[in-house]
Amino acid sequence: MEWLTGALAAFAVVVPVELPDKTFVATLVLSTRYRPWPVWAGAAAAFAVQCVLAGTAGRLVALLPTLPVRIVVALLFLAGAVLLVRGARAADQDLAEQEQKYAHKAGGRRTGWRAFGATFLVLFLAEWGDLSQLLTVGLVASGRPVVPVVVGAWLGLATVAGLGVLLGGVLLRYVRLQIIRYVGAAICLALAALTVAAIVGDRG
Repeated sequence: MEWLTGALAAFAVVVPVELPDKTFVATLVLSTRYRPWPVWAGAAAAFAVQCVLAGTAGRLVALLPTLPVRIVVALLFLAGAVLLVRGARAADQDLAEQEQKYAHKAGGRRTGWRAFGATFLVLFLAEWGDLSQLLTVGLVASGRPVVPVVVGAWLGLATVAGLGVLLGGVLLRYVRLQIIRYVGAAICLALAALTVAAIVGDRG
């Protein structure tokens, strides 16, 4: 059960954080320049590396004294909620700016391995220090098992990339990005509350 809850927690955090963010926009734009499957495969491969790195970092952080780690993790989740709420107000403007940014990076049309490689490079660099990566570190550092968190985070990112490749334009017409970000903020607040509860429980 602990494995399932760890994977579900990571998936639930990553999807609303990345759906209106760079992962979704980048794969949407790249899929207009390259064939869809190499784009998704390149994105999924980049996310796999990033998630393993985030899980490893979280495991190393978890070796530090428990109380300060949990305090930092709670603050990290709280900061994520604040950033998502603030970003919700400018979601449409951010989307337009990111579309221009990734359209410039995409360059000319490519196929096969060249499209895979270009997508891998763009997404791998884009995810460094991203909120979803930091939250994955936080989930592992808070005591959740590393493997299911990494798997859940990767599935979340791969799902968002797949939506960007296959249904990007349709989703943007029917889904309000502000609402998605508010959902992500609520999940981050819930995780912050759970972490604080664990701190209080340990000291009680």
